[in-house]
Amino acid sequence: MSDQQLNNLIKMLDQIIANNRHHGDDDKVTDVAADHLHKFWARSMKQQIIAYAKQNPAELSAPARSTIAKLEAAAG
Repeated sequence: MSDQQLNNLIKMLDQIIANNRHHGDDDKVTDVAADHLHKFWARSMKQQIIAYAKQNPAELSAPARSTIAKLEAAAG
């Protein structure tokens, strides 16, 4: 995967989280965001963002890490 593709996934993830802030606390927001990724992202996209989060957790925001963890648990 190119750096640009990965940057686009991270940007989309951050936008999904931002667009769901109206749901209230971070736990609910990340639940909704993880559900969105589970339903609408291609398997390859999900695998790529999960792998990136495992290798580079410090590069992601706390809500992004939480969303990815929930996504991985749901896929598990």
